[in-house]
Amino acid sequence: MRSCSLCIVLSLLALTVYCVPTTPPPPPVTVQDEGFAENYLKNFFNLTEERGPATRRGISPVSRKLSEMQRFFGLQITGTLDADTVVMMKKARCGVPDGNIARFSTFGSNLKWEKKSLTYRIVTYTRDMPVSEIDDSIEKALQVWAKVTPLRFTKISSGTADIMISFGSRSHGDYYPFDGPDGTLAHAFAPAPGIGGDAHFDDDETFTFRSNRGYVLFMVAAHEFGHSLGLSHSDDPGALMYPVYSYRNPDTFVLPRDDVNGIQSLYGANPDKDPSVTRPSPPTTPDSCDSTMVLDAVTTLRGEMLFFKDSFFWRSYPQSNTPQQSLITNFWPNAPTSINAAYESRHSDKVFLFKGRKVWAFRGYDLVRGYPKKLTSVGLPRRVKKIDAALYDVQSGKTLFFEGDIYYSYDEARKTMDQGFPKRVDQTFFGLSGRVTAAFQYRGFTYIYSGPYMFEYNLRTGRLYRVLRNSYFLRCTNF
Repeated sequence: MRSCSLCIVLSLLALTVYCVPTTPPPPPVTVQDEGFAENYLKNFFNLTEERGPATRRGISPVSRKLSEMQRFFGLQITGTLDADTVVMMKKARCGVPDGNIARFSTFGSNLKWEKKSLTYRIVTYTRDMPVSEIDDSIEKALQVWAKVTPLRFTKISSGTADIMISFGSRSHGDYYPFDGPDGTLAHAFAPAPGIGGDAHFDDDETFTFRSNRGYVLFMVAAHEFGHSLGLSHSDDPGALMYPVYSYRNPDTFVLPRDDVNGIQSLYGANPDKDPSVTRPSPPTTPDSCDSTMVLDAVTTLRGEMLFFKDSFFWRSYPQSNTPQQSLITNFWPNAPTSINAAYESRHSDKVFLFKGRKVWAFRGYDLVRGYPKKLTSVGLPRRVKKIDAALYDVQSGKTLFFEGDIYYSYDEARKTMDQGFPKRVDQTFFGLSGRVTAAFQYRGFTYIYSGPYMFEYNLRTGRLYRVLRNSYFLRCTNF
């Protein structure tokens, strides 16, 4: 009788969660999408009409190239055009084809500069930005590569430079026309005589200096100059040479490790690096297949699950079998990175991100007016320097904040901290002896992360059901 009652309670809790509005599924694939996809595969994955044994066996060139494209971008490999694949194809990107499937890759055939001192010239400018901002963006983009190699760049104002830079629209003289706003942002050519090394930018785009309302020229240019120096695309979503555009703050940008490895495989390291100057270490992209990884935070968002690590997060949603990895700032440009905690308030339809003594609130993609705020704005005492995890309890409407070996209970409706708190974590969560590193609720169960492990509880009874690896929900995306 007792086990039957427990099943009824758990079923009711699950129904409570299922009634929450979820993110709408991606739109169905249309005939127009099919035409767009075929052109995309021709432009970026060398799709050609083929005849031969493979075609006779029913393996179409389109299906084979779709599988290649899905593998490159970490999508579920189906060989068919699904909604996730269409969404990826429609993202703004570089116009250079995606040849090899690897972390960093080069163009091969020893396509690199045989000299260390290179010249560049900006032949034409865009009207989107002042000339001074364009000059600054281009110079800083080249310095991204100079900092980690022996290469040095000098600007000239006339004559033919090694790297000729220009802005143009549609057909602009190189037999690789641009496609108008969005889509292809720019392209560049590998080191070679003539047009080799040159970089062209689509003047139908809106380029900006620092704003995320448009495409930051520094980021687009730094990527293209990687091609100008001999790098092809990388399938590492955190790499600068990943083909899809990502917004990052130019003032804090550090060339990722994958790109450093790539460019140094061609030119070696910077011999003039001053050992007395401390520089930020090149960041690496977190791997969902790393069994030792400790997540920074986990939360839900309108039916999705979000898993945070460093500057990245994975989105897992019911309509897709594959978690999608992205930079946090691609989703929330005003958000912090390497956060301490996160939770979704169903009461206010907001997601809260915590870092240090501050909290950010977002509704959808937008930062809520007045944020970031101090931790005291959610009732935490002034002595708290940071929290380790947070979760929203759907049934009670309370939010739990974890700090070290204690936790607080916050009433979302009354906006007050509950009496009798803080309490020791192990008073409520039996068997949990380590520090809480992340927490969230899903289908009526409460999941508490401690290091690479996850503890599954019934919050009402405090009963521990299972101890799982953190990969239970965040599935490994290697195929």
